[in-house]
This record gives sequence, structure tokens and C-alpha cells, in this order.
Amino acid sequence: MNPMMLSSCLPRRACDDGSMNHGSAGLVIWDVDGTLIPADLRWLTRAISRAYGMAESEVVFPDKKVHGYTDESIAIDTAITSGVDALAAEAGIPAFREAIAAVMQEGRRELAEVQPPYPGAAASIAELHGRGFHQTVLTGNLRSAAEVKLQVSGLDDFLDLRIGGFGSDARDRFQLPAVVAGRYLATYGQQLDPDRVIVIGDAPNDIACARHAGFHVAVVAHRIGHQELASHHPDVVLDSLDPTAVVAAVNSLWASGGSPATS
Repeated sequence: MNPMMLSSCLPRRACDDGSMNHGSAGLVIWDVDGTLIPADLRWLTRAISRAYGMAESEVVFPDKKVHGYTDESIAIDTAITSGVDALAAEAGIPAFREAIAAVMQEGRRELAEVQPPYPGAAASIAELHGRGFHQTVLTGNLRSAAEVKLQVSGLDDFLDLRIGGFGSDARDRFQLPAVVAGRYLATYGQQLDPDRVIVIGDAPNDIACARHAGFHVAVVAHRIGHQELASHHPDVVLDSLDPTAVVAAVNSLWASGGSPATS
């Protein structure tokens, strides 16, 4: 299909099941960095510096793009690129997990200043919630980092993080859809139907991961150009998170895989 070119459960409301029929509701799965909030490598830089005992100025990220990969895989590749032995890079992961959790907690005020959510992010999540969609995240962030980012940015009200997939669940992003499916079943008592799932991301790896799981996928051109994203064959390429465009895209993909959500 050619892409359409369109211009722990902390929050109470995301966990309020009410009379929702989970078997018929659609699931929207959001990426975090680059999709809901701008990406910023300062947190990884600080955590890698602490975990491997090097100055922040000595942290060298690999030449390959890190968009769409998990934090642990990025940490290992970056440590090796920065001169750490491969075995030592792997051995440093427990320290990295502790460091990233500490860095994010310490940086909450700075995070609010330098990584406010993209325009339309909060409104899009709220609109989809109002139309009956369940929502969660699938992200390369460790859970400890993702929760802080979503809390500080005020985006967690309607996201059910109980069923999310995080970089702390698997180092291979392609394993995270199965994590989401398992948690969905455990939480809602229903098998997750791939035709009722729409991933919203911003990177080619988000597209590949969604396709691997049999999910629909829309991407937003925040960091990567329209044409390059389209070359990876998502269902939809969005120019921004304009709520009208997001809802239209999600409803269109939902209609192609099942009954439309409540309008």
C-alpha cells in the first residue's frame, strides 16, 4: 500500500476500564523519542559516562543512526565506539540501567525545559482516548526513563503503561510487540488482534518493527524527511501530530482492519 501523505499504570484515567469492550477497541501504540517528544542524547551520554567511568566528552556515538533502537543496544555500541572492550561493554549494562534511572530523575526540571512534547501530541492522545482507543507505548527507552519522560511532558494521562513494551523488556526492538501482546492478554483477558493495532513512530525501525508484528503503522516526519520515510512503506506519513490528521489516519487504518472506532 502506498503511504497516505497527510499534512506500571500510573495515570488513573488510562486504567479506568469503565464499560469499554476491550475485544472491540483499537490499540494505538506510540513511540516516544522523536514521535511524542524531541529526541535528545544528553541523557544517554550522561548515563554511559557514569556507567563506564569516562568523561562525557569521551562518549562517542556510532556512525549508524540510533533512531528506533533500544537504549541498551545503543549503550553497548556507544561504549565500544568510545574505546570500551566488548566484554566490558556488556558487563557495564547493570550499571547503565542504574545510571539512566538516576540521570532521568535528576534531570526532570531540565527535561521539561529542553524536551517539551511536540505540538499536537497531548491533544492527539486525548482525542484518540475520547474516541475509544486504548493507547500505550513501544519504545527503546528503559521503563524507568520512559515513565519520567511521559510524566514530565504530561503525556501519560491516557496511556496504559501496564501493557507497554520497553527497552528494559528486550534488547531487540522486534521482540517488544510480543511483550505488548502478552501484557494486553494478561491485563484485559483478550488476545491482541494485529489488525486492530496502529503503531505511530518516526523512524524506519518503527516501521520495520510494526511490519514484523503485522501491525498497521503511521510515521511522523519530525526528524526524517517525508520522502525517506515513504521509501520504507509505512501506511501513512504525517507532517505533524495535528490531532485532526492523526485521528483521520488512525480511523482510516482501523477501518481497513476492523470496525471503525466511535466517532
